[in-house]
Amino acid sequence: MSQHRMVAMLTTITLTSLFVACSSDSAPVSEGETVSREKESDPVRPGVDATNAFYYYSDVGAAWSFYTEILGLQTVADYGFAKILRVAPASYLTLVDAKRGMHSAAEPKTVTLALVTDEVEGWYEYLTEAGVPMRAEFQPTIGRPHVGFVAIDPEGYFLEFERFEPHEENEHLLPALEKLWPLYPDPSVNSSRPAELGVRATILWLYYRDTGTANRFYTEIFGAVPIVDQGWAWAYQASPSGFLGIVDSERGLHQATEDKGVTVSMFVDDVDAWFEYMKGAAGFKLRSEEVGDESGHVRVFVGYDPEGYFLEWDTFLDVEGNEELLRHLRQE
Repeated sequence: MSQHRMVAMLTTITLTSLFVACSSDSAPVSEGETVSREKESDPVRPGVDATNAFYYYSDVGAAWSFYTEILGLQTVADYGFAKILRVAPASYLTLVDAKRGMHSAAEPKTVTLALVTDEVEGWYEYLTEAGVPMRAEFQPTIGRPHVGFVAIDPEGYFLEFERFEPHEENEHLLPALEKLWPLYPDPSVNSSRPAELGVRATILWLYYRDTGTANRFYTEIFGAVPIVDQGWAWAYQASPSGFLGIVDSERGLHQATEDKGVTVSMFVDDVDAWFEYMKGAAGFKLRSEEVGDESGHVRVFVGYDPEGYFLEWDTFLDVEGNEELLRHLRQE
């Protein structure tokens, strides 16, 4: 059994065994209680291979240069108007030409991508020397549950570089992170990123007015309560290295907005199974009534979460252009 297969199995075990209290307005879940649909006949929850976020740019070429040459991310699929980059072992970011995407480049960027890394200090030194603008400087404080800083990409998306420290708030998260092997720069990428700077996991932070409803929705989708509970921010483990975070917009880096320049996606083996599962989910609204075929490369469906974030599920086909991506998703 490969290391990555073992990680995936351990993730499944972690998801079903962690029981941390949700927000005060969420339905309580007690230890030993499973989170599932009421009817035994309801669809079984399928698996998730990796998490992904679609970001939308007026100049996707400039964004691609930043993410590959400065951040050192590997391009695992390039469709011209959309480029899929590998951020962590099972976490991806797709850069999209906004002229052909579901969102415009002008929509509010109500999202923060956190890169969880052991080398926060090294990343900060490297990015400041590279001239990358900062939203929040690195100012570590002893005793805090996490330390980090927030950089800004070429069109305004926030990138948080974060390390979680030994702290009671992280008692469930740290064991999950320790099971992961950080992803370091691929030698094939032409980048100035130092070889010792890795990324262990990602958290895609989303911003809500009603965090109770959002928590109940994602608890249902992922079949487990949050692995992180900060009282105003929660995180769910969706893939071995991909986490999705719920943030009270009154306390986060962004205010909640009606439009949101991001699509949250899950890369999955069986998009049809996920379609059957999600079409009955409370608080979920389908954008299309069937699974579609995107340019012969991927089968996909899209819907909306309770506050309008676009959610997408993708199964990539065995066709030219998908070889490298599928190799990673299949952990070959």
